[in-house]
Amino acid sequence: MTPLEILKDLTDRFKQDIVGVFEKSPKRIYIEIKKEALVRVVLHVFRELGARFNTASGVDVRDHMEMLYHFTFDKIDAVFTFRIKLDKSNLEIDSLTPYFEGANWIERETTEVLGITFKNHPDMRRLLLPEDWPEGVYPLRRDYKEWDKNAIRDRGV
Repeated sequence: MTPLEILKDLTDRFKQDIVGVFEKSPKRIYIEIKKEALVRVVLHVFRELGARFNTASGVDVRDHMEMLYHFTFDKIDAVFTFRIKLDKSNLEIDSLTPYFEGANWIERETTEVLGITFKNHPDMRRLLLPEDWPEGVYPLRRDYKEWDKNAIRDRGV
């Protein structure tokens, strides 16, 4: 399949779940989907279309948060990214860890640094931040304020 054929398959099959499409380049396509469609869409991409789960990233974009799920089609050298916008008053989304073990650590990291909750994640232990890091303080949010008066953070958090 070509990237355009994949895009057509997705837009035909999930037209009610797709909010928008942005073609950054012929081999780099962003598809914004509704959050309740996440598992359904990415399982189709993985199981039926043969993509590989690459990684996910979370972003604080002022008025909302975004989760970006990156899937690679190795045979055609294409990446499809599925974007989900999350209202800051409800930072909860389904976990992909039950389906892709590779989502485990990135979801744990995203929870720690942005405060996004992944429903049905099997193990939400801390991954990066020290045990004495206060609950509810997320270092990669735009509204982060230093909580430790003795901290010297000249190389990031």
